[in-house]
Amino acid sequence: MRTRKSIAILLAVVLSWGWAAMAAPQDGAAASRPKMAFLGVTFQNDNEALEPTTDAERGRMWALEAQFKTALSSAGVAAFADIPDAMRKQIEAGQTIGECHGCELDHARQAGASQVAWIKVQKVSNLILNMNVYVGDVKSGKLTFVHSVDIRGNTDESWRRSLTYLLDNYLLPNLTG
Repeated sequence: MRTRKSIAILLAVVLSWGWAAMAAPQDGAAASRPKMAFLGVTFQNDNEALEPTTDAERGRMWALEAQFKTALSSAGVAAFADIPDAMRKQIEAGQTIGECHGCELDHARQAGASQVAWIKVQKVSNLILNMNVYVGDVKSGKLTFVHSVDIRGNTDESWRRSLTYLLDNYLLPNLTG
């Protein structure tokens, strides 16, 4: 019984390594992908005084960032620049990304990226939210992708599905086409 369990665990580990190796980009492929600076997810709570931002909403912001990066990396359309902690603190302390008259381009240049991206979620109420995804070209200073989707319901699933919809139906075809 113990041997079967050990074999099953070993097999699971070996298979996961195999999948990871197949999913990992080859050195040449990674080098040819544009470097993107993802500057985070901003959350605009229109009713902060009545319904303060929750820990669950903060957690969803981090989950969106991970989902965005994973989707673009897996599709082979972007490699992500490291955003140092000092820059993250500067971003948090400064004006809102997308409303700062070009600061997002400066941050992307500092990170050595040719593209910049961010997500903004606006909460009108717990029933009505809006998600916006922005991608810009650092050299031209122009946005190359702006799209939004309305969200009904303030749940982990509704946020995840909304980003999946934007990625699968708009952003990934735009970046690969």
